Amino acid sequence: MGSVTTRKSSGSTTAAPAKRQRAGSSGSASERRDHLVKLAAEIFARKGFQATTVREIATEAGILSGSLYHHFDSKETIVDEVLSTFLDDLIARYRAALESGSDPRTVLSEMVRIGFGTLEPHRAAITVMQNDWNYLRQFERFNYLVKAEDEVEQMWVAQIKAGQAAGQLRADVDPKLTYRMIRDTIWVAVRWFRPGGRLNTTGLAEHYITVLFDGLATGERTTQKG
Repeated sequence: MGSVTTRKSSGSTTAAPAKRQRAGSSGSASERRDHLVKLAAEIFARKGFQATTVREIATEAGILSGSLYHHFDSKETIVDEVLSTFLDDLIARYRAALESGSDPRTVLSEMVRIGFGTLEPHRAAITVMQNDWNYLRQFERFNYLVKAEDEVEQMWVAQIKAGQAAGQLRADVDPKLTYRMIRDTIWVAVRWFRPGGRLNTTGLAEHYITVLFDGLATGERTTQKG
């Protein structure tokens, strides 16, 4: 998908004192807005997007519903920002890995690390994607979700095929099916992974890379194409 437009405040370093003061006020408003987005994302992840009301978000934020509407015109706008921020970050990181010029196996390993690396900073967004995907995708404003999914799949499948062509990966596995198994392993981990446990996301990624490329079995290969 194309890059989702994000809203950013701008200011001038040569502005008069009065203008600098207004920029400071805008900065505070921006911080407040970001806080509300993060708070709402946690509620969406916990209760589900459909079950969450604007009043609940406002109550948890300690403000009136009318004050929330000062920042957002609907809860759809809030979840839109939550998901687009996550997808923009994920796709930008994937593109950087693809543009590194490394061999396919190295790129795929880095993409695995990127995926697992999102589990903490984007935990709420990933949870919402899993729980509310089918509901959100029926609305035109969320068409970018499907486009992003397609773009990410194309990135992974192309690298798997490149690895097969280079002789780094088995030629007898289906690239699309392999990608989808990798995808589901990464994203479903958000349901059970807890920060502060035995493994952090880096350790989790490295363990998965080992299993992905080296497998579990020792000795001769015991499986073959049917």
